[in-house]
Amino acid sequence: MKQALIVWGGWSGHEPQRCAQIVAGLLEEEGFKVRVEDKTAAFADPALPEFSLIVPIYTHGAIDKSEIANLSAAVRNGTGLAGFHGGMCDAFRDATEYQFMCGGQWVAHPGNIIDYHVKITQRDDSIMQGIDDFDYRSEQYYMHVDPTNQVLATTRFSGEHADWIEGAVMPVVWKRQHGAGRVFYSSLGHVAAEFDVPQMRTILRRGMVWAARSAV
Repeated sequence: MKQALIVWGGWSGHEPQRCAQIVAGLLEEEGFKVRVEDKTAAFADPALPEFSLIVPIYTHGAIDKSEIANLSAAVRNGTGLAGFHGGMCDAFRDATEYQFMCGGQWVAHPGNIIDYHVKITQRDDSIMQGIDDFDYRSEQYYMHVDPTNQVLATTRFSGEHADWIEGAVMPVVWKRQHGAGRVFYSSLGHVAAEFDVPQMRTILRRGMVWAARSAV
């Protein structure tokens, strides 16, 4: 059986505990045995390479050098990494090795909660099949991103809330490799209620399944 580790914590505004419960349910429906932890010490577990998938839901916070070294090594050796919104790509701001692995880092969400549009750029990808472009209401993430990411969906900034980025096209969903490990990220999902949006829920579910390696 495939095993997944969810580690939640950090800033409470992203409702990490509730989101962890929802993600655990999604993974269990996909046949995973799920372990849920609320301390970054879980990343230092020597058994980390035994997991098929790791899902961080930990906005801000800090991670010890030994913890990120163990996590990064596990992913480089084939354990999958997947996550969403600030729980993955606004975590551990001082840990550049973590950001390097994830493929992006949050910078701003001009206008805070706004209406914006998501454009699917890779319709034939297994994660995005059957999903059309859609409107979304949440934080529109402006990010620093790795140019080697395989981008699956984007959004365009209107400039209404930050005129200097008018017309900027920003990745919303991507996947990438980190050594032998697969990495998936979606910037959708500010709070638990957004899992009620079918596109958000489906994209994350499929992305986690894609990132996970076979049972080890």
